[in-house]
Amino acid sequence: MNDWTAFGRVDADGTVYVKTAEGDRVVGSWQAGTPEEGLAHFARRFADLVTEVELVEARLKSGAADAAHSLSSVKRLRAQLDEAHVVGDIDGLTARLERLATLADEKAGEARAAREVARTEALARKTALVEEAEKIAADATGWKTAGDRLKEILDEWKTIRGVDKKTDGELWKRFAAARDGFTRRRGAHFATLDGQRKQAQTAKEDLVKEAEGLAESTEWSSTANRLKELMTEWKAAPRAAKEAEQRLWERFRAAQDAFFTKRSEVFSARDAEYQGNLEKKQAILAELEAVDVDADARGAQNKLRDAQAAWHDAGRVPREASASLDRRWRAAEERIRVAMDSAWRKTSPQDNPLLRQMRDQVAEAEQRLERAKAAGDNRRIKEAEQALASKKQFLALAEQAN
Repeated sequence: MNDWTAFGRVDADGTVYVKTAEGDRVVGSWQAGTPEEGLAHFARRFADLVTEVELVEARLKSGAADAAHSLSSVKRLRAQLDEAHVVGDIDGLTARLERLATLADEKAGEARAAREVARTEALARKTALVEEAEKIAADATGWKTAGDRLKEILDEWKTIRGVDKKTDGELWKRFAAARDGFTRRRGAHFATLDGQRKQAQTAKEDLVKEAEGLAESTEWSSTANRLKELMTEWKAAPRAAKEAEQRLWERFRAAQDAFFTKRSEVFSARDAEYQGNLEKKQAILAELEAVDVDADARGAQNKLRDAQAAWHDAGRVPREASASLDRRWRAAEERIRVAMDSAWRKTSPQDNPLLRQMRDQVAEAEQRLERAKAAGDNRRIKEAEQALASKKQFLALAEQAN
């Protein structure tokens, strides 16, 4: 440690002086011991001041202390030094404090500038957040995303420091107003949406009830068309609430599936029946087409008669095969008719056995029609009428030819 006692003296009467550039200054009186002990006492006081100055300087240079606070401490120590009851290098410590005052003043200025920059940046950030919140409040329709963003803005807002209290309060009022406005607008939207969804639910419940009422219908064509129309109406209708929409859709779909599954089963069974009928008629035609009409016209006529009965009894065939079968049947009939005409020309009407057979066939066809009418079977009635008309036509042609 420096020997600060070299900067002081003690008079014979015990008065203690400190040496300065302006001359000796009285700092106290010492009567408790030797002059050396007195100087050491006052030197320790000076050493305490030096330690305090060094601490202020170290904290200031390291940046650990606030520059303005350090400047205040330096000024206090400088003011104390002029009247301090100490012995030491007063002039040197004074110069040191003046340098520290200059340094502290510079750092305080830098801190003020940094705070101003930070305040400006903080103000800009909060202003930008407020403006974004106001835009969300006015325009946003992505309600969840917008709501989440407002929460993020609030969290970010809390991290921003440095804006003066008045300005911060004004910005906060704007932000709070924007948030409240968004909340009101979102609430109004969902209230309207709830109303629309209730209306949609009512409309779709009506569609479901109608579909369920049609599920057991056997009017295949008209019901299928109506169910397709209901599906179009369903797609055009607004959506109900999620759970209600799903529940109604499952009922609607189940009703459709029930109808179309049953129709498919019926059509599959009918198709199988029609396919069997087709095979029967193809076999009848094959046999009729193989008849040698030139060798035995009467036998061909008998074959045709038997084939006509079997043909009508065979029933309906698939629509796509019907036209082809009819053409083959007409061709076979025509071939036999031509052979019969040729045979009739060789026989008198009274002796012509073919005419007798054809008259018997007409009578038999009339009886079959009467039985069908008595049974009330529309399909058999229609087929019997067609068979009778065909046989009468053949008979008339045969009689004309003779």
